[in-house]
Amino acid sequence: MSAISQSRLPEQATSAPRRPAHIIGSDAEAIEVAHRLAEDFAREALERDSERRLPWAELERFSDSGLWALTMPKSHGGAGVSYTTLTEVVAIISAADSSLGQLPQNHYGVLNNLIFTGSEEQKSEYLAKVLAGYRFGNAFSEAKSKTVTAFETRIRFDGDSAVIDGEKAYCTGALFAHIVPVAGVDELNRPFVAFVPRDTAGLRVIDNWDGFGQRITASGKVLLDAVRVPGSAVIPAWKAYDQPTADGPVSQIIQAAVDTGIARGAFAHTLRVARLARPWADSGLDQGWQDPLSQAAIGDLAWRLRAAEAILQRSAQAVDQALAKPSEDSVAQASVLVAQAKVLSTEIALLASTRLLELGGTRSV
Repeated sequence: MSAISQSRLPEQATSAPRRPAHIIGSDAEAIEVAHRLAEDFAREALERDSERRLPWAELERFSDSGLWALTMPKSHGGAGVSYTTLTEVVAIISAADSSLGQLPQNHYGVLNNLIFTGSEEQKSEYLAKVLAGYRFGNAFSEAKSKTVTAFETRIRFDGDSAVIDGEKAYCTGALFAHIVPVAGVDELNRPFVAFVPRDTAGLRVIDNWDGFGQRITASGKVLLDAVRVPGSAVIPAWKAYDQPTADGPVSQIIQAAVDTGIARGAFAHTLRVARLARPWADSGLDQGWQDPLSQAAIGDLAWRLRAAEAILQRSAQAVDQALAKPSEDSVAQASVLVAQAKVLSTEIALLASTRLLELGGTRSV
């Protein structure tokens, strides 16, 4: 299949009931399951990305594992793990296959918004689906709006229904989702999120995504033409910002975890290719890695990676605190620390990838 393909695929997620997923029981079990899956996902990660083989089978195993329900509250049957655990799980998976690590980002984010703003009936309905292994996709960002937080997609309430029209871009996970959460604004420009079943009339997911790295997130676009859903499928997302909440830091910290995982994977690859590199002809060394400059570069990467991991853990603890005791101070503290984690994780992911090519020599290409 070419990188630019049709909107309907031979394999496609639907809103039909699926088999129950495993239920994670503790933070320790979540880490153990993540390591086991990462070992599995790493085996053909490079081939999947270079050949752009969409990871349907891997995603089913990922959903069945229970990891997509990690943040489910214990009151609704979930593990209710800490964000310290969640970020480590995302980093573990991302180190093995960064596309698979990226795919649940918006799933976790919209769950958090649902918990903040949904009614008890909405939480009971949709959290039960998550516990069963349903995947939520992403139809939030827009390529044509003025800023990333501006929406042109409209949600119009019509009696007991809501009608949605618009166009979305960078829709990570939508192609693989059972339910596609769509962000749009009403006539007062207030943002809402509608939970749209994948096979709803008027909803089209266009698989036109390509790039280098993370090619199998299939982050194409979503078209919505008079999509109609029950009013009970719409949550007032704007209410999450009427009071201090950790909704923003929650979304951003997951991206920092993905980037930290990418850095781990790149650093591990860098160590492997550096050990295979030949020495300079006039160096008198037996192996390229024996060069003091190479060793210094590796050491520099190592401490930068450890620093990124440390600030990620610290920021996750701040998010946990902001969720437990939301206030202007706790949310601000979480936001600042998560921003620091994003900066450090991005820098080390890029640097480790660059050093891989430098230290591996010509053959590393």
